[in-house]
Amino acid sequence: MEGKTVKKILSTLKAVLSSKRCVRAAAVLPLVMVLALVPQQANAGIGDIVSILTGIYSTLRGGIGGPLNAIQSVNTNVRDLHQQVVWPVATLNQARGFVGQVTAQYRDPMWQIHTLSTNSATLSSPLQLESVVRSGQVGSVTQMQPLFRRLYQPVPDVSAAPAAERNMMDMDDAASLTALKTTVVSDQDGNQMLSLADQMEEQAAQAAPGSTPLLTAQAQIASLESQAFLQRMLAAELRQEATRLAHDNAARKRSAEAARNLRNQVHQVLSRP
Repeated sequence: MEGKTVKKILSTLKAVLSSKRCVRAAAVLPLVMVLALVPQQANAGIGDIVSILTGIYSTLRGGIGGPLNAIQSVNTNVRDLHQQVVWPVATLNQARGFVGQVTAQYRDPMWQIHTLSTNSATLSSPLQLESVVRSGQVGSVTQMQPLFRRLYQPVPDVSAAPAAERNMMDMDDAASLTALKTTVVSDQDGNQMLSLADQMEEQAAQAAPGSTPLLTAQAQIASLESQAFLQRMLAAELRQEATRLAHDNAARKRSAEAARNLRNQVHQVLSRP
């Protein structure tokens, strides 16, 4: 009889737990454990046990059920506040639809314009150098110097030109090569920035409510990277301009030196008896 009684108790407890939510079930378990540990009289009947379970059920519906319902009501109000006021669902869907429409309309044409081939050289040596310059791949920079030398000729030997002329030629070639290499690096960086912009565009179309600060921070980082690339190109342009000014100044110095030599020669001629 006792075994059957225990089985009935367990089946009744199982029914109570399965009919309530997990939170209420978690509240029942401590009460059952306490009741199980309290010494009971040997002659306790089924009616006493059912009475205890009925009291537990009443406690769940009254003392615990009320606060649980209040918590659920608060959660519902918070959810409605988020979906209707803070992050309106209709407005978010409208923004996502606009982003998707703009992406579908302009992304492919913009990429086609960016990747439009503008190579114009026709001869062999210029064509090879132009292909490397417009490749947008940093790995091809090592091929640039021999192609540049083949096209624009190497610096003359010592016996073919004065030292000052050779120095100016070498410096001009170095400045030109530096500018060309920088353009290749800049093209590759530009392609990476465009790919990053596409990724951010896709993230904006699928962004969850509340993720705006994260997307904003990512956009600011991308903007800083773009400014760094612009600064690099500006620095290359300034170096090129400084080299050109130095070349012009060297030419003036060479003219002054030639004028001084001519003046000395004339003075020697005139000073002869």
